Amino acid sequence: QSWRALLARLAMSAAITDAHLPTLAQPDSDPRIWLEDVTGEEALAWVKARNAAALSSFGNPSDSATYSRILEILDSKAKIPYIGRVLNGLYYNFWQDETHVQGIWRRCTLDEYRKAEPEWELVLDLDALSAESGVSWVWGGSIPLDEGPTVRKERVMIRLSRGGSDATVVREFDLDAKAFVAEREGGFALPEAKSRLCYKDRDTLLVGGVFGEGEMTDSGYPRSVWEWRRGTPLAEATKVYEGEQSDVSVGGFAYLDRGRRYELRYRSLTFYTSSYELKVGEAAWAPIPIPADANVGTFADQLLVTLRSAWLGHPAGALLAAPADGFMGAGDDAARSALLTPLFTPTETCSLEASTETKNYLVLSCLDNVVTECRFWRYADGAFSLERCLKGEVGLSPSFSAVDAETSDDLWRTSDGYTQPTTLALAAASSPDAAEALKALPAFYDAGGVTTQQFTAASADGTAVPYFLVSKEGLPLDGSTPTLLYGYGGFEISLTPSYSAGIGAAWLEKGHAYVQANIRGGGEYGPRWHQAALKEKRNKAYEDFEAVARDLISRGVTSPSKLGCQGGSNGGLLTGNMLARPTAGSTLFGAIVCQVPLLDMRRFHKLLAGASWMGEYGDPDTDDWSFLQRYSPYHNLDEATAYPPILFTTSTRDDRVHPGHARKLVSKLLDLGKGPSTFYYENIEGGHGGAANNKQRAFMSTLAYAFLERTLAGAAAGGKKVEL
Repeated sequence: QSWRALLARLAMSAAITDAHLPTLAQPDSDPRIWLEDVTGEEALAWVKARNAAALSSFGNPSDSATYSRILEILDSKAKIPYIGRVLNGLYYNFWQDETHVQGIWRRCTLDEYRKAEPEWELVLDLDALSAESGVSWVWGGSIPLDEGPTVRKERVMIRLSRGGSDATVVREFDLDAKAFVAEREGGFALPEAKSRLCYKDRDTLLVGGVFGEGEMTDSGYPRSVWEWRRGTPLAEATKVYEGEQSDVSVGGFAYLDRGRRYELRYRSLTFYTSSYELKVGEAAWAPIPIPADANVGTFADQLLVTLRSAWLGHPAGALLAAPADGFMGAGDDAARSALLTPLFTPTETCSLEASTETKNYLVLSCLDNVVTECRFWRYADGAFSLERCLKGEVGLSPSFSAVDAETSDDLWRTSDGYTQPTTLALAAASSPDAAEALKALPAFYDAGGVTTQQFTAASADGTAVPYFLVSKEGLPLDGSTPTLLYGYGGFEISLTPSYSAGIGAAWLEKGHAYVQANIRGGGEYGPRWHQAALKEKRNKAYEDFEAVARDLISRGVTSPSKLGCQGGSNGGLLTGNMLARPTAGSTLFGAIVCQVPLLDMRRFHKLLAGASWMGEYGDPDTDDWSFLQRYSPYHNLDEATAYPPILFTTSTRDDRVHPGHARKLVSKLLDLGKGPSTFYYENIEGGHGGAANNKQRAFMSTLAYAFLERTLAGAAAGGKKVEL
């Protein structure tokens, strides 16, 4: 009997070929690591072959009417030109269209902005810069020199990336001359890196991430802060703070907050825990005595503390204020507790989503059963007082952002929903209802008869999981409607209603349905909702998503052959699991779109920024592998299973989630004989967003919709899928 068992094991071992590897039994036997060589000749040849195969199957997206429609929307001059900064009374906007493919940075006065067609003053032309340098530059934002409200701001540091990567070059720019400040004239310039920086004063930068691999963390982010004086070589900068290589990142900032000068430095120990030190004015540096998983900020002379776990009688998810000087000088928790004022306390249904600040107001954006509510706190005479609350409607999301927090209480008010085009108005924090309408998107698609409904599905453990269904009124409940289910479920990120003309034009206008699931792992109900799907509890997010799929099927909205799912990044891990999990796959889905995904949970922490996500997923080099292996799609594929058609998309220039994740899983599917239903396209540019300009965005979106249309719209309800 023992000999027969041994022969059986040997036979089984012989049957496991490279095609099957890695497996749960052999998790480190990976014959496809060569595909992790991002720009390696052999790897890129494989990529180009898969790209060609995808285009051969679906045609070139650029030739389709859907591509033209989406590109027309993205390039439309009727888009809202959102203001990114107000500097010296001028309103700055970054803009891309068919003429300005890489984009332009421009400015105008408020009176000019009020006009239907403002006369903009060009500040920086990225298309011209790209043509001059031979580099496809992608806008990464600006960092101004702030010397106080009475001093003109004429210098900024501008970030530019090659093809949309997280790594950027940073150069000093003169707003008056509308030109970069040459290094020979004392201008600051940082080499390409995942850098962190700010002005400490006119002639000093606080900077990290540009001093070589020895000054980076395992996650690929800065692990030290340096002071760099103008006119000196970068190599002569002085190190002023450092963390450990095992930290996620380390940084330092100096800033003015309503006339008060703060310097803050931090060590991100994990993705969700940090240690902070604060320097107020001329006082000495001191640790901020708050829980490691709390976040901290300032408002005038107040500290603002957001909790992720209970502390001093306040629940996880609470927002607290305290006088900075008193809090930092308090001798113990009892003294600190007496100084705390709660500005937000969560309930079972209501969580804090975000906040914005004006000169005298703190505006909180809350979610109550995924419906937005905005609360306006006024700060005066050393105390906050709640003045008013504004509540949205199901499927509509009002939001506020400061126009210029340093000088005024003006707010930009935006409102949109799945079927309501975005509107932009100007309001005062003291009377946000009395808003001056400024801009509005046109209806980029015909939403006539399209409604938004909110439902809940019962997950495997009985938890009620909300979701939004956007579909034609009077939808036939016979399972015949092609339906796209979108999800994310991670990093405490909430999915809320917003206007997407691309989804409308390419999907909803055809009578199809769109669904957004608010699964655990997200932030819709605060830290508890997120923490319910952390690490060993990750399966809860996947069970929630499956529950929404089953609920749609049981209601008759759709059927398995008509239901597709889509997700990117962490959502790509979600949809990868929808492929691999026996409770999902073809049982629930007729098609899957998996974008810029994580898929190899054995090696994710060794690839690019992956080490920073161990706080979310776990550490595969420890006993955490016992649960990580259960949701590593790369390790859970087998030859016998019939998988639904799947399209993977990623970007060569993605330096956050390694394209090797998608490459290797696709290669394994091909080796297992799943080629007829497996498709892959890798954009050579694009960064983690998958695209670097509107043409690329339209191309990638059209490819996904072409795949979904072919697989879902061509299938019989509840029946067999069409052959591809």
